Amino acid sequence: MAYWLMKSEPDVFGIEHLKALPKKTDHWDGVRNYQARNMMRDDMKVGDQVFFYHSNCKPPAIVGVMEVTKEGYVDHTAFDPDEKYYDPKSNPDKPRWYMVDVTHVRDLKREIPLDELKGYPELSDMRLVQKGNRLSIMPIEKDEWDFILSIEDDKA
Repeated sequence: MAYWLMKSEPDVFGIEHLKALPKKTDHWDGVRNYQARNMMRDDMKVGDQVFFYHSNCKPPAIVGVMEVTKEGYVDHTAFDPDEKYYDPKSNPDKPRWYMVDVTHVRDLKREIPLDELKGYPELSDMRLVQKGNRLSIMPIEKDEWDFILSIEDDKA
């Protein structure tokens, strides 16, 4: 099993949106970065655990846990001109973009903001806290995953 962090803006698609869907499951579409695409297409497997991270908000924070419930498949939104994530250079014969399905597992007991995460020496190597790392999907090491869950009961 692998561990991941996936970012989304809460006003576009937040954890509350995911929880409101049937089976609390949706496809994670709209990723338009090749490195993140490759992770979804090649590396994410059913059963992998994922932190849901609210980005581009005040404060950005880890807010919940999801699970990958369908491995990488073609992102059909790239082919539809009416879709927000339409890509005219992508076509079904040679797709550029992929997505996975995720299912809400649980909310964290509290949101854990980025500024707090940056303050822990145990997380100093975590990609999320390093300058210039803006990928919307990133792997998380098992020890980082476990540490973050261990501070969930702490008061910020």
